[in-house]
Amino acid sequence: MRQRSSILESQINTARTLWGDLPSAATDSLIRLVKRFGISVSLGDVQYIDGRWYVTHSGLLRIAHRRGCSGLETSLLTKFCDSGASRWVFRATVFKSRRSRGFVGYGDADPSNTSPLVRGCEMRVAETRAVNRALRKAYGIGLCSVEELGSFSAPQKSSAVAPHSNRDSGCNGSSNGQPRLRDRLCLLIRQHNLDPTLVKAYAVDFCGTETLKAASRDLVESFVTQLAASAKKDRDALVCKLNSYAHSPEANP
Repeated sequence: MRQRSSILESQINTARTLWGDLPSAATDSLIRLVKRFGISVSLGDVQYIDGRWYVTHSGLLRIAHRRGCSGLETSLLTKFCDSGASRWVFRATVFKSRRSRGFVGYGDADPSNTSPLVRGCEMRVAETRAVNRALRKAYGIGLCSVEELGSFSAPQKSSAVAPHSNRDSGCNGSSNGQPRLRDRLCLLIRQHNLDPTLVKAYAVDFCGTETLKAASRDLVESFVTQLAASAKKDRDALVCKLNSYAHSPEANP
């Protein structure tokens, strides 16, 4: 019981670090999500957007893995697609067990409902949306997923530490109340007086990509969450780690 209480408290504290003081209703909802699905805020399983919780693609995959998902298949519905217009439609089927008949979800994407940051990647966005919907049906998750939202389409300004990295989901930012990953990262840097250049170098190493732009949104989101937790737990240790990137290519443009 103590361990469970400690886990709940940790998730709530992480959420408050990311989104500030939460209304009691939002806190209660988060507690229920943690208890029922094993949701982890620190791993980026959920996002708090405009007063509501949304599950992420990575969060859904982790839930499916813990529940012993037997399989997942996707197919492109060519008769509904138009490559010239960059419009794609997918069907995804999740099999909870070997005997499962499958839970089906559909996803579509085109330039009208995706971010300018993912131009040319609409096919992948459509597949991700289909998979998310199928997973939500299979495991009874009433939350909409972040990747299904079509409102995250505002162009983003560049920044020295701006992770223009959300090529799969197009959700680096929002105009409806949810801080952009870039803004969250900049806020952490200011709050804890961190070197932005070293933070960028650390992010590239964490994501395992040649540049931050090449990293997926899930990876960048996980990095931001870990950075926040590390800064809160032991800033001195974090600074020491950041200093180890002083001679990396990203830290010496």
